[in-house]
Amino acid sequence: MAKKMWDLKQKADDPKTLDLFIYGDVEAITIDWVNCTLKESENSANAFRKALEEHSDAEQINIYINSWGGSVAEGTAIYSQLRRHPAQKTVYVDGFACSIASVIAMAGDKIIMPRNTMMMIHNMAWSVYGNAAELRKAADDLDVINKCGQNAYLEKAGGKLDEKTLSELMNAETWLPADRCFELGLCDEVQDRDADMKDAAEAIQKTMQRIEQRIDTSEGLAAQLRKIVEYTKTPVKDPGKPADQATKPGGLFARFSHQ
Repeated sequence: MAKKMWDLKQKADDPKTLDLFIYGDVEAITIDWVNCTLKESENSANAFRKALEEHSDAEQINIYINSWGGSVAEGTAIYSQLRRHPAQKTVYVDGFACSIASVIAMAGDKIIMPRNTMMMIHNMAWSVYGNAAELRKAADDLDVINKCGQNAYLEKAGGKLDEKTLSELMNAETWLPADRCFELGLCDEVQDRDADMKDAAEAIQKTMQRIEQRIDTSEGLAAQLRKIVEYTKTPVKDPGKPADQATKPGGLFARFSHQ
């Protein structure tokens, strides 16, 4: 069985303690680059819920994050699931906790950041299509969604961060190094060492495998496109027309549209 991009497992010497690695994009669906199909993401809220339900009696969850972020809906749901779980939760930022991944980090009772790690916070965003009234409503809805994310930061900060300062930071799409996160109350401890990634080796390996699959698929598609381009440049022989009309302009589209 393939390893998940994130991994949730019990410690061998302590079955009441879980280690959770969240690596990669937080998303509802993902592309299977081998079969070119869509499937439920390994980092979806639903997949996470199923795994967490198997460990309802856990007393300690260690959460390791290295993610650029992703879906606001999926990330907010994961944050809420962690908040509801009765276990003590310790978050370790292993690299970056960006966008909605930084909101997930706020679920930790304790957040630890090695000195070489960062968070990035910004206003929520999404793609919208519609008429003027629908676009105005989408902007109003996005303000409400953005407020929910702000509440997660403010609750964790515990008075070290006010709403005005937070809004300014989010408006500016701000990168926050570990020491700045500590000043703002967004983490509880800065470790005077670089992040140790050895425990995340399997998750990192899975990330690399998925990147390699995407590269291989892209190269295959590019090769097919090159063949199509070459095909469209090939003269079309039509015995019913003079030789100077044998090659029809416009490539493949013209060949079908002129028949």
